[in-house]
Amino acid sequence: MIVGIPKEIKPEEYRVAMTPAGVKALKAGGHDVLVEREAGLGSGFQDEEYVQAGAEMIETAGEVFERAGMIVKVKEPLPPEIPQIRDGQILFTYLHLAADRALTEGLLEARCIGLAYETVETADGGLPLLTPMSQIAGRLAVQMGARFLERPQGGRGVLLGGVPGVRPASVLILGAGIVGMNAARMAMGLGAEVIVSTRNAARLRRIDEVYFGRIRTLKMTRENIEEAVREADLVVGAVLVTGDKAPRLITREMLKTMKKGAVIVDVSIDQGGIAETSRPTYHNDPVYEVDGVIHYCVANMPGCVPRTATLALTNETLPYAVEIADKGWQQATRDDPALARGLNVCLGKLTCKPVADLFALPYTPPEEATG
Repeated sequence: MIVGIPKEIKPEEYRVAMTPAGVKALKAGGHDVLVEREAGLGSGFQDEEYVQAGAEMIETAGEVFERAGMIVKVKEPLPPEIPQIRDGQILFTYLHLAADRALTEGLLEARCIGLAYETVETADGGLPLLTPMSQIAGRLAVQMGARFLERPQGGRGVLLGGVPGVRPASVLILGAGIVGMNAARMAMGLGAEVIVSTRNAARLRRIDEVYFGRIRTLKMTRENIEEAVREADLVVGAVLVTGDKAPRLITREMLKTMKKGAVIVDVSIDQGGIAETSRPTYHNDPVYEVDGVIHYCVANMPGCVPRTATLALTNETLPYAVEIADKGWQQATRDDPALARGLNVCLGKLTCKPVADLFALPYTPPEEATG
């Protein structure tokens, strides 16, 4: 199979979908790899390293899309890329279709095979291709929250961990999955007062047992959220509903009760965001203010630490990419139920039920679409 690696074009996105080591692994299996020139520079990988690994360097993304049977990316295709995707071409990347109807319809019209990293799901409910980026995003959420709480950045002027005799910042984390718990540990380590809120009572009990009360827990109800956001200096939105839009937990009315200069870091923004006032931003202009509250809503947070993020992501995606290249998408999804759950669009059919329900579009079960 010919595998193509185009350069990411999302603003301020420096990750790359494959390292030179990944190229070498695919070449060892008899596959050809096309890499757009300078695709890896943002992550510290030089063109010469890809050539030494056996890749063919390509001058334009157009040629990569034209020649490759499988395109491996990091982020969802942007409008200039969608027309380049061919009928029957495999697209292996983060898609986050629930946040973008136009993208969903564009991929359906292109009749490609869209395998989304974020919905590849193991039998125990694990999301192996989302986990490394969730770990990074959770840790970055606190790092960015601390930064924008600083007064020169428009924040309240609060030090996250406080100092002796001065109360530390109050950090509210909505969601207790990978993002939420990485954020909680980071905030706790910096000395903040941390509250984690989720609907899952068993999860709350487990947090209490593990952290001996150092991380406080709160059942996620509207009333509890209303009260907690009033006291919070930093709110981290960390709720994930696999393949679906994030629930809106913070309304505009709640926002008006928050402290002036408080910060919301909405990690869930790539699935629509947890706040009514959330909208996507970019690393070059990451924040905006509504009702005196700073919103940080960068949809590709790990892109600002591309070396770490690329290595962490490709550690997990490469085995699946090799599996698809070796077997073809049909056999690979038949053999691997986790990968089959990653099938979101297939030859003009929508195979992700939450997205079909959200946009009121016809749904086809993956096993029917794969024949």
